[in-house]
Amino acid sequence: MFAEKKSNQTQQPQRNLIGRGTEITGDITSDGDFRIDGKVEGNVKTTGRLIVGKDGVILGTIICANADIEGKISGKLTCSETLSLKSTAVIDGEVFIDKLSVEPGATFNASCSMKGIKALKSEGKQTKEEKSAS
Repeated sequence: MFAEKKSNQTQQPQRNLIGRGTEITGDITSDGDFRIDGKVEGNVKTTGRLIVGKDGVILGTIICANADIEGKISGKLTCSETLSLKSTAVIDGEVFIDKLSVEPGATFNASCSMKGIKALKSEGKQTKEEKSAS
């Protein structure tokens, strides 16, 4: 009599925002996309896309699927798919990625492994970030 209505809509990941002028000290974990226009001192882990705006700064370890960077990152970055650096991006540290896109003008001062996260996992190896998270 009262049949459950099934939704044909799939749930979209949530979009999270840290605005300009906001400073966070601590770790952030999310299943949704993240945009950072403020400053984060700590680790950021998301299964979605990470966007760091022109005024955005992250000091710490980052693990994400995709990343579009316009701001500054200092630390370790593990991106399982594509890392896109815009012309205003500044990257310092270690980077583990599958694909890399760099616009002219970006600053990339990092050791970079482009072997791909998928290839490392298929060989049974873990990145340093995954070992420390275990």
